[in-house]
Amino acid sequence: NCARVIAETGAAAVKLEGGSEMAATVEFLVARGIPVMGHVGLMPQSVHRYGGFRVQGKKDAVARQIVADARAIADAGAFSMVVESVVAEVAQEITAAVPVPTIGIGASAVCDGQVLVTEDLTGLFGEFTPRFVKRYADLGKEVSAAAEAYARDVKARRFPGPEQTVTLAPSPKRGAKHPQGV
Repeated sequence: NCARVIAETGAAAVKLEGGSEMAATVEFLVARGIPVMGHVGLMPQSVHRYGGFRVQGKKDAVARQIVADARAIADAGAFSMVVESVVAEVAQEITAAVPVPTIGIGASAVCDGQVLVTEDLTGLFGEFTPRFVKRYADLGKEVSAAAEAYARDVKARRFPGPEQTVTLAPSPKRGAKHPQGV
């Protein structure tokens, strides 16, 4: 399936969430020429396992497991990994422990790189803002205002107007009708 996804979408790699339990899968894929990016710490596709979106690694046992997971994924052949929503000390330990780049999201500036979801970056999300999000724009208000203006124009039958409408016009030769611009 991973090979098919890459072939049909033009993706350069696949990203797999999980630690030690996914290491064999990462190794299997890498051995078959499929580049894999790992993902440790908070894993959004498994968020219910954590009881919600919570920072990971506050307890020693959890922190040790996340670091072990990162090592296992790197050892299995992942070319990089996302480190999500972990305390800074865990992110620092992971970044020092693995030979591949770490990409932080809510894991402090100690990772090799950073990612921020576009919806978070631009303010296109609900009321809750994760602590690690820095909003660079507030497009959510603009999108809401645009949607409200659109709804008003539709209800008042101002949209679509003549500029957005194609009509039939008489043909100069036979008087037949054809779409404008054809």
